[in-house]
Order: sequence, then C-alpha cells, then structure tokens
Amino acid sequence: MLNKETFKREMHNILDKHRTLGHPIFKHLMNEDNPNRELLKTTTLQGYQLTKNFLEYIETLFFYCPLPRHKKRLLNNMYEEETGFLSKTKNHVALMQDFIKAIGISDEERDSAIALASTQELIDYRMRACRSSGLYHIGAAAVLVASEGQNLETIGEDARHNILGKVYKLTDEDLLFFSVHQKEDVGHVEQGKSLLADLCDTEEMQKEVLEAIEHTCRLFYNMYQGVYEHLELEKVEQMEAV
Repeated sequence: MLNKETFKREMHNILDKHRTLGHPIFKHLMNEDNPNRELLKTTTLQGYQLTKNFLEYIETLFFYCPLPRHKKRLLNNMYEEETGFLSKTKNHVALMQDFIKAIGISDEERDSAIALASTQELIDYRMRACRSSGLYHIGAAAVLVASEGQNLETIGEDARHNILGKVYKLTDEDLLFFSVHQKEDVGHVEQGKSLLADLCDTEEMQKEVLEAIEHTCRLFYNMYQGVYEHLELEKVEQMEAV
C-alpha cells in the first residue's frame, strides 16, 4: 500500500498523463485563422450537459462523506457551486448559461440540446459511482480529481478559455465560468486527493481510485471524440489535405 504522499503524487501523475487538450478537436476549436463557431457551439452544449449534473455529484459526495473534516470542505464546494458567493459571481450553471448566450446560442436551443452517447456515458459513470454503496471512493476520484482537474489544463502558459477568448473575441465577463473554475479547482483537486488519501485504507481501494481517475479522463477524451465524429471533422481534415 502506498503512503499518503506517494498516493497523492500518483493521482496527480495519472491526471497529468491524460490531457484531453491533446485531442485533435482543439486544433479546429482554437484555430485563430479559421474560427469554427459551429464547433464551439456544439462542444459547449455538450459541456453544458455535464455542468447541469455537477452540483448533484457534489451534493451526493457531501451527503455520504464519512470524514467530518472533508465533509466541511465539500460543503464549501457545494455552497460555491450553488451560489457563487465565495467567488463573488453567481450560481455556476448560471455562469455557464452566460457563456452560452455570449457565443450566440438561444435559451431555446440550449434547453433542447441533448447529450451525445459519449457525453451521456461520462455523466452516467460518475453518477453511478457517487450514488452506489461501496463506490464512494471511486465517485470521489472521478469527480473531485479527474473532473475538477480538467479545468487546470493549459497550452503553454495559456488556459484554454483564454485562447478561446482570443479566437472568438470574448470578454473576461463572458469567460467567467472558466476563469472561476480554473482558480478554484486547483484547491478542489488538492482537497479531493487529500480526502482519498485519508479514505483509502487498503491497497485495493488505492488501485480502484487510480483506475477511476484514468477511466474518467478517458471518458472526457471520448466526449470530445463524440463531438469530432458528430461534426465529421475527419472529413474536413481530409478535404483540407487535398
């Protein structure tokens, strides 16, 4: 069994190894010479399906948390998601809705969008783990480390939302959903790793946590692959290569 600090480092290493920004979709999404607004809208609406469910993950992890010190931390996380009070902004779903509006998606289009199969697989995997007896550590790994960790990825020194802002001429206010999460999720990931280091008291639990982080990262990658295939971007690449 790994000691706590080694276990935390191993969680971080797995997260760092599975960078979704390596997916080819981002080459199209962040092309300043050829902005693709249809792609931005489709990707955003799939991301919104995740955002709508995220508070329920945190609420469930808070409710079932067996460790009082970590339960208090989850309460703060939940409070910020619901109110935006700590970041002095607003409810995080509302922040995402502001971004959606800023890129030209109507409320009707937003509310009628549904998850692609690969997006739904990610939603369901995390929900099952959070709700299922005996899988709390897997749910915590999937949500607090692998999912919160997605917002920490950068290209060089730039966060992905800063690049999107340049490409699509978006303001800092338009991008608040992302900038708030990039700042706060540094702490959330560390809290998640700390919770799991305290919670996992067997080698098997540690192994399952590491597998859950890796699997969740792969599901995020698959979500982008789903959008990539839905918009037939491979055909676009083939045409551009001719």
